[in-house]
Amino acid sequence: MIRDATPADVAAWSRLWAEYLAFYGVQLAPDVTDATWARLMDEGSPVKARLAEVAGEVVGFAIHMHHPSTWVATEDAYLEDLFVAAAARGQGLGRALIDDLVAIARARGWARLYWHTNAANTRARALYDQYVASDGHIRYRMTL
Repeated sequence: MIRDATPADVAAWSRLWAEYLAFYGVQLAPDVTDATWARLMDEGSPVKARLAEVAGEVVGFAIHMHHPSTWVATEDAYLEDLFVAAAARGQGLGRALIDDLVAIARARGWARLYWHTNAANTRARALYDQYVASDGHIRYRMTL
């Protein structure tokens, strides 16, 4: 089942978030994680989380947002973070989370869904390549 995150999901999401950060070898200050969760729970924030649940256990998430674009008349959807716990992989949950976002974007009239991944993340790229070929863009990120 794919569903919206709720305040009751904080412990499950926090566990998965920690696994996600470890997967990418990233450490964030606890206040950044707290701020992320607060954004996810803020009804006025465009940042939202959809959760994958199997047998009552939260095993994956898709954190996404929508925003205006200069390239289309409507809005775009950005899938910022997608993660499925190692023990739950291979069950189609990553695909289910993406399909869920595609359905949400279409229902809301958003023009496009886009995302990034690490070039070395071959397992994720194998899934993503089934949706669309890379558009060849290279991301630049400046820390301020």
